[in-house]
Amino acid sequence: MKFSNNFLFRKLHQLTGIVPLGLFFFVHMFTNAKAMNGDKVFNDAVADIHHLPFLIFIEVFGIFLPLLYHSVYGIFISAEAKINVGNYGYGRNWLYVFQRITGIFLFFFILFHLLHLRFGLFGGFDLTSVAVAGNADRAYSIVAGDFKSVGILLFYILGVGATAWHLGYGLFLFAVDWGIVIGEKAQKAMLYLSAAIAIGLFAVGTNAAFSFVRPCGLVPQILCESEKSGTSVTPGSKKF
Repeated sequence: MKFSNNFLFRKLHQLTGIVPLGLFFFVHMFTNAKAMNGDKVFNDAVADIHHLPFLIFIEVFGIFLPLLYHSVYGIFISAEAKINVGNYGYGRNWLYVFQRITGIFLFFFILFHLLHLRFGLFGGFDLTSVAVAGNADRAYSIVAGDFKSVGILLFYILGVGATAWHLGYGLFLFAVDWGIVIGEKAQKAMLYLSAAIAIGLFAVGTNAAFSFVRPCGLVPQILCESEKSGTSVTPGSKKF
């Protein structure tokens, strides 16, 4: 029996992808979206995370270990996958291939993302060597400094898009494999819902990324609130 076909390992792989990693991605995008309202609001949101009790245990057991298992086992699945879109060009086959491609890309993207912003590695090339962790008062300026480079900004947007897709389609696979949705109509509806979730997360994440480049990101400025300090987010007021 192939290692990736082990029932328990596959179920655990699916489960870690939804909880806690999927939940964490939702929270991460919500936190990043606060950059729309300026540096103080975003820095305060990061500080709130730093003030969580037992944060190191949440990171290790709720993020790092599940991420390590999901990533490594995902590589086994991808390595043993039989790509047959050349012979059977069905939509589900292409979705499966794209799920494997995004998984491989995300292995390297998330590794870089964690090592850089969590641990402060990879300085130079327009990347600051200061970690966001432990520097909540500088969190906005650290990320904004990276995103001054168009290439880095686009790289992160691509990472957000790949993560949103991987999670969205992962929700569909989870619902089907766990017997939550049964029948062609139910599965089709779930597929549309999963696509909507992926598109929504991508939109929120992309706007959040641009919020480190210009006030309010890509949405109209009127939709952004004033900062807690009482200063308004005004057009052209970059806060690097």
